[in-house]
Amino acid sequence: MIEFEGVGKVYGDGQVALTDLNFRLAPGEMAFLTGHSGAGKSTLLRLLLGLEKATTGAVRVAGTDLATLSGERLAKYRRRVGVVFQDPNLEEDLSVFDNVALPLRIAGFDEDEIPKRVNAALSRVDLLNRASSSPRVLSGGQQQRVGIARAIVHRPALLVADEPTGNLDPELSARVMRMFTQFQQLGVTILVATHERAVVESLPFRQLVIEQGRLISDGSQ
Repeated sequence: MIEFEGVGKVYGDGQVALTDLNFRLAPGEMAFLTGHSGAGKSTLLRLLLGLEKATTGAVRVAGTDLATLSGERLAKYRRRVGVVFQDPNLEEDLSVFDNVALPLRIAGFDEDEIPKRVNAALSRVDLLNRASSSPRVLSGGQQQRVGIARAIVHRPALLVADEPTGNLDPELSARVMRMFTQFQQLGVTILVATHERAVVESLPFRQLVIEQGRLISDGSQ
């Protein structure tokens, strides 16, 4: 599903963010991306989301070299990837239902199809009973779960999470990670960037470790 082959990234100011990254994630595999602050985790995710292009090497998803995508093809690719951030950035003027429905409406889904998908996504994160609520009245953990529902509502084959438990207490962090595990069991490929060792060590998934822009361990046996 995901392949980084000889990937390097140098920004315009000469900053070397990544050097010669090589790893693969199989379809339906879940892995953690770890490393110190500034190690290059965010740059790697930006490459995977098509927000940046590699300076050298190739980033492929499902066999497609992301460097070949532009314009509408790149936009369509991004719409097929689920993304969860540390801050879910919910629209406070919209209900929980409409926040989750937003990516479907942007993608042009038929309005008759949207309620079924949104309700299914909210059910997966145990928030169907809050569909009509405003995000303002939700706890931080509930808001993060709405963000997860929004990321999976279009049933992506790839889910990328950037510090998804950074603002949560240990109990809520564990709950979120259980959700990711359930998605992985359904065949979704998942890459979770985190610096929280307790989260990483609590689950038996592969660890990709970055240090100063280099992959020092890919967790393979």
